[in-house]
Amino acid sequence: MNDHHASKGPAPEASTYFRDVPATPIAAHADAPLLYRGSQAWCLRLNRPQEHNRLDPADIDAISALLASMIGPDGTTGAIRSLVITGTGERTFSSGYTLDAIATELDDRFERMLDALETLPCVTVAALNGSVYGGATDLALCCDVRIGVRPSRMFMPAAHFGLHYYPGGLRRYVARLGLPAASRLMLTGITIETDEMLRIGFLADAVAANALWPSVDTQLDAISKTEPVAVAKMKQHLHRIARDGSVGEQAALEASMRAAYTDSLRSEALHARLKARLRKA
Repeated sequence: MNDHHASKGPAPEASTYFRDVPATPIAAHADAPLLYRGSQAWCLRLNRPQEHNRLDPADIDAISALLASMIGPDGTTGAIRSLVITGTGERTFSSGYTLDAIATELDDRFERMLDALETLPCVTVAALNGSVYGGATDLALCCDVRIGVRPSRMFMPAAHFGLHYYPGGLRRYVARLGLPAASRLMLTGITIETDEMLRIGFLADAVAANALWPSVDTQLDAISKTEPVAVAKMKQHLHRIARDGSVGEQAALEASMRAAYTDSLRSEALHARLKARLRKA
């Protein structure tokens, strides 16, 4: 479904920044994400509304290439002051990584793509046009600002699958949401609603669907008045501050988390639970 005018719901065309900007696929494969290239702001739109805007391995490769292309030789994104990420339709921002690829193609590409998004040297905004699940919750947490619509929900099903989440995702959950909220979401797989998403800081704001893009525009207007080099440097330093602990402690923790994640990917329990879930889909 590559016609970006085909779905109902809040869409980038409602933004003054993207209203007259054509949407182009970022890769040649079917249902690849669409990109709106504004003069100061770009918008990446996930493009599988009939499948809850899931991400498949080809999408990950294409998004990684896009993020790399945005950074110039000086280490900045130049005239691009902000990147907005949204989904198509009115139901779901994204359901995350394709289930049947978790067991066979979940290498470190997804995590590396998210790490690149997290550290992109411009301001990133998640415009959550609907509910958000699985790895897409981490995609949203990579963004500097998260604005959602009412009503919406989120949950992280890794524990239900028997998957020990990858280190970058655990780190972001704790850093962005705090240990109590991260523990509840990660260890129980519970579903939470809009007000709880606001309370724990997953969302900065929640608005009616028709107010999503005016709210995004307010953020983009503010970003347009900032000095991009200072923003890029402060973003880098804010992330370094959030990663407390010595280099040695961080390295040991990273290695331990990586081992647990790799072991869970190979476990019989994960594969059995994924097969059962896919049979129900």
